[in-house]
Amino acid sequence: MTDPYGDSPPLTDEQRAVVGLPWDTRLLVTAGAGSGKTHTVVRRLDALVGHEDPEEALEAGEILVLSFSHAAVRELRDRIARHGDRARRVRVQTFDSWAYQLLVSAYPDEEWTARGFDERIRAATNAIMKGAVEASELGAPSHVVIDEAQDLVGDRRDLVETLLDRFQRSCGFTVVGDSAQGIYGFQIDDAAERAGETDRFFVWLRTSYDDLVELRLTENFRARSAEARTALPLGSRLQNLAASADGQEATAAALHAELRDRLLDLPGLGNLADEFTLKTLKAYPGTCAILTRDNRQALAVSELLHEHGVDHALKRSLQDRPVPYWVAELLRHARSSTLTEARFLELIGEIPLPAGVDPQRCWRSLRAATRRTGRGLVDVAAVGRLVAKGRFPDELTDPETARLVVSTVHRAKGLEYDRVLLLSPPSVAELRKAHEGLDVPAEARALYVAMTRAREDLYHVTGPDTSRIRRHRSTGRWYLSGWRRHERYGIQVTPGDVHREQPPGSYDACLTAVDTQVYLLEHVRPGDAVTLRMRHALPVGPDQSPPYDLVHRSRVIGEASERFRRDLYAVEMISRSWDVTWPAEVVDLRVDTLETVAGSTAAGVNAGLGGHGVWIAPRITGIGKHRRGEPAGEEEV
Repeated sequence: MTDPYGDSPPLTDEQRAVVGLPWDTRLLVTAGAGSGKTHTVVRRLDALVGHEDPEEALEAGEILVLSFSHAAVRELRDRIARHGDRARRVRVQTFDSWAYQLLVSAYPDEEWTARGFDERIRAATNAIMKGAVEASELGAPSHVVIDEAQDLVGDRRDLVETLLDRFQRSCGFTVVGDSAQGIYGFQIDDAAERAGETDRFFVWLRTSYDDLVELRLTENFRARSAEARTALPLGSRLQNLAASADGQEATAAALHAELRDRLLDLPGLGNLADEFTLKTLKAYPGTCAILTRDNRQALAVSELLHEHGVDHALKRSLQDRPVPYWVAELLRHARSSTLTEARFLELIGEIPLPAGVDPQRCWRSLRAATRRTGRGLVDVAAVGRLVAKGRFPDELTDPETARLVVSTVHRAKGLEYDRVLLLSPPSVAELRKAHEGLDVPAEARALYVAMTRAREDLYHVTGPDTSRIRRHRSTGRWYLSGWRRHERYGIQVTPGDVHREQPPGSYDACLTAVDTQVYLLEHVRPGDAVTLRMRHALPVGPDQSPPYDLVHRSRVIGEASERFRRDLYAVEMISRSWDVTWPAEVVDLRVDTLETVAGSTAAGVNAGLGGHGVWIAPRITGIGKHRRGEPAGEEEV
């Protein structure tokens, strides 16, 4: 028999101690950066399901695994698929996804997609207290695994505490986290409340369970060089930071300074715009990440790389998971209400898929998501409903395969790269001047997380100037400004800025929606330059800008959404007496990806795209520059 763990490292004594504990153990595992946490969790899940004593073995459906980020969930699912010999059916979800599914099951008549993430979390907490978990299809769990527990604060912490408290007599748990890597405290607005949340969940565990078992994973497997290990010696001091409230800020400032000094003592790559640095990025064969403190820096770095022809991906928000474009193509060509495996694979085989997409995995996931159809079938209409209701399986989002990634530290949490370039961090004193109410402990932990993402190389680099990139208060968008208050030279685009209610092309008599779908598939690629071009100068409605078409080369592939028009109006309208000169074009935008979106079913039928109400639309990214006057015309290829 083939060893399912043959290509993974053997368990260490520390990991073996975690894996071998009985299912009813209440376990807290402190797992340092790069300590093989995911490998250990997968092996523990396998051991729980495949225990040699049938009386001690759990069914996969009795185990619930929850994690903070989609990246962590995807990594766990991938590892289980590769190495989880017996745990393949264990459910792994984000806290938000699980809460949503619980609410839909318990209160199906409510319109949960219209509620915000935090509101749904609070509603799910109340549902747990009223017995919704026991009444659900899968019932109460026997064992709960909580990953990235250090980031549980506020409403999500309440949710997990309520869940564990509800089943404390019948449920074991494995909680994994690292206080040194807790960087999501910003979810709490009030500074004093935020400070009180630090390590609060771990304190609750220790005071609530007299039989709590605490273990540590200390050996690092990620860092292969001295440079990559630069920050590791400070991990234990950061873990202890939360335990000492007195003088915490001063201690955190000292740790931040020491981390910064260690980073700056490493070899640097100079300015990111230097020819040598750019050539290095183009030639490096391994995976590489340029990590930034915030999204403003990430947008500026991405723009600089595009200007110099450096291929890369700008990492999306952790809550942003576009539905892959192949879903719309699959439904458009399906001619029956259900698909067998053979027909599914035949159809998906005719669609140009992104690298790393496994058709068999797509089949298994969609079959499970529409399992009420019957064994061995996928319900085509049910897939369309999953898209429309925001319930499309997380694990089927397109894998991120870019060799070079630009990301904020927060979005790179839990990931690792062969080489990491970190924008040279300012000192705490410099940060305090720029950011009122600075959370110094969070800054120290974020710098530690950034410095521990590297496997081989860790460099610091000087990034582009961001002084002219400012955030608009009411819309939250970044925009390009001048030295004077009223100057506006560009605006950020975000997910949802391309109109979705009708298929691209269906509103233009010169184009057909079907032809536009074909054009998107055949000619539009991530990273391509696109322009928002004003259709005419008349505002569409009150507090809105004029309409803008999205142009790829010389082809219209979409139009700006109402949300974009309203936000552009808000950014441009300095005062009610202000006479706005609308930009003729917003240029230097990029295609992020092609995605499947849901709109009007009637619009899809009228456009010849079938009756499922889904189609392909481009998603755009970047900070575009305003071009005043007449449109420049056809773009360069």
